[in-house]
Amino acid sequence: MSQIEVRRPSEAEVGELGARAWPIWTQEPSTFPWTYDDAETCLVLEGRVTVTPDGGGAPVEIGPGDLVTFAAGLSCVWAVHEAIRKHYRFG
Repeated sequence: MSQIEVRRPSEAEVGELGARAWPIWTQEPSTFPWTYDDAETCLVLEGRVTVTPDGGGAPVEIGPGDLVTFAAGLSCVWAVHEAIRKHYRFG
């Protein structure tokens, strides 16, 4: 698995995961570094973000409808282009 996995789940899969019951995180447009101590899975509801892994990894674009998994130990830079709103779960 790469450090960032992005896919488009069906609504049935979202329901099976229980993703719509996960907490919500929001962030206005900004750029900041982040390191994941634990793996995170999130379902993006609104916004547009580019996540660039440290060490020269390819930037990853995420937006509404994306189910994203970030690997534990990933260090990256988040560039929030349009305010993001997402459900998230660690572990």
